[in-house]
Amino acid sequence: MKSVIVGTAGHIDHGKTALVRALTGIDTDRLEEEKRRGITIDLGFAHLALKAPGGEDLRLGFVDVPGHERFVRNMLAGVGGIDIVLLIVAADEGVMPQTREHFDICRMLGVERGITVLTKSDLVDADTLEVVRMEVEEFVRGSFLDGARAPIVPVSAITGAGLDEFRRELARIAEGTPGKSTAGAVRLPIDRAFTMKGFGTVVTGTLLTGKIRKEDELELLPAGRTVRVRGVQVHGRTADEATAGQRTALNLAGVELEDLARGMMLAAPHGYRPTRRADVSLTLLPDAKPLRNHARVHLHTHTAETIAQIVLPRFGAEPQPLQPGMTALVRLRFAEPLPIVPGDRLIVRQFSPVVTIGGGTVVDAAPISRRFDERAQQWLRSVANASLADVAVARVSRRGADGLTGTKLVEETGWTPQQARTVLADLGKANRVVPCGTTYVAPQVLAESKAAALKTLDAFHRANALVAGIGKEELRNRLELNAEVFAAVLMSLVAEKKVQVAGEQVSLAGRGVTMKNDEADSKREIEQAFASAGLKVPALKDVLAGLKLDRTRAQQIVTLLLRDRTLVKLADDLVFHRDALDQLRRQVAALKTSSPKIDVSRFKDLTGVSRKYAIPLLEYLDRERVTRRVGDERVIM
Repeated sequence: MKSVIVGTAGHIDHGKTALVRALTGIDTDRLEEEKRRGITIDLGFAHLALKAPGGEDLRLGFVDVPGHERFVRNMLAGVGGIDIVLLIVAADEGVMPQTREHFDICRMLGVERGITVLTKSDLVDADTLEVVRMEVEEFVRGSFLDGARAPIVPVSAITGAGLDEFRRELARIAEGTPGKSTAGAVRLPIDRAFTMKGFGTVVTGTLLTGKIRKEDELELLPAGRTVRVRGVQVHGRTADEATAGQRTALNLAGVELEDLARGMMLAAPHGYRPTRRADVSLTLLPDAKPLRNHARVHLHTHTAETIAQIVLPRFGAEPQPLQPGMTALVRLRFAEPLPIVPGDRLIVRQFSPVVTIGGGTVVDAAPISRRFDERAQQWLRSVANASLADVAVARVSRRGADGLTGTKLVEETGWTPQQARTVLADLGKANRVVPCGTTYVAPQVLAESKAAALKTLDAFHRANALVAGIGKEELRNRLELNAEVFAAVLMSLVAEKKVQVAGEQVSLAGRGVTMKNDEADSKREIEQAFASAGLKVPALKDVLAGLKLDRTRAQQIVTLLLRDRTLVKLADDLVFHRDALDQLRRQVAALKTSSPKIDVSRFKDLTGVSRKYAIPLLEYLDRERVTRRVGDERVIM
């Protein structure tokens, strides 16, 4: 059964609630104050089953909104998810102020289908009814309610006149209304929260995207807490699941009524991140006042309401006010975080007096540039009507060398994780983005990072001729790359045989240590000093002090000798030549046949060294698995 959401709009006391009651038999005025005063104050809901002209079963959910100017904020909480609007105009009064404001709101929210209903037709004669019809035709001319596909139907909720024709037109338009996407991630803006005896906490709303089933876990935004769905109702009936486009009630576990409020949203876990700023395409109504930079406004989106500050585009000098009837890209800063994504519609109302002045569409809910200049706006224009692939490329590219993960892409766009994975995988195959682990960068960024790495390595070699290479972490810090992008840069350069990696050191391919004559002489002098000493080695600092080189270059030569294992460092300032240690290993191993154990005293007698040398040498033999310490002795392996 196809579900369609129908919303009312119009001036106070023009018969919106009476029409819904005549159609559905449901009185949407549920509050005691509404019944006492005879006006709608808050949102009301009803449902109706109809048969489409083509035979399809239709299930219509009605959202009845208040018409009084004081309750427009409540009206705005109800019209965000509607498919069809019923613009209600009383035949005995014609177009009134709230008729105009409600109509402006529907147009700016992007509603594309509707019926203009002339209610209270029994209160006027035929001539008057025709005059009102002509007034309404002129009022809606050029809008989505103009023309044959959006009829003007006179009705009377009292006598029933015109209701049959109205039902036929409503069924016809509902049949042609496209369904909402069930493939998207779940988003349910909450328009009502209450407790029900025997059930507990209940919320209602119009499901924008996705599906919700019993026992699903959802995230309550912007609070970020997890709740569980204990039960699902659709249009007042228990259901196995709710799908996009349906009026939905959820019985929730894991949250109390005092933690809920209109304007919150239930969403797929970890799919959306509330934001305090967004870049939007904003249109100012023709009769609004000019909107100045940093002006405060009341902002409405879905069921949420907050205060926002307008940041107008800057082109050199001070930003110019947005003029009535004009459209511009602007930045909004919110007083409270909002769970919005690109494509969401919004309404702005003047801060004081509170009247509707404009509306727009979210282009980017995750702006990264602090400056709202021409460059930022060029980027916004590039993604405003772009394909999914082009949007992903643009979002990856603007992150530069930081790159963008699939998770971040989901948060920025509101796509499902599967959508993001598919788009990024296809772009990777087409070489429009480059995967670096879970991070994606633009091909140009990878090329620039590789060039920067080669340049940095070359500069390092020029400044450090006696050092074989730079440490990986030091190189990464110099390039200011995250770990995944750095690994991809290094892997690519190694594959191209432009760099070589030895352990934790990176160097240009073919670039080794280059020594001057005095450095080569000092290298031989250091090696000879330890080679000739056997196990009775001199202190390293004494050897270095006897060289003609400065201490920095001398230490670099020692580092080379240690890296090549020509010298082996066993303790601070205690270095041995590898030949002496190899001979010691053979000497101790040969003792095993005559005496399988050796202690410190015997080792000193064997080698002729003092305890200062004996202990480090024995610990070295333990590490090399020549000996194994047992108490005060060593067992020869």
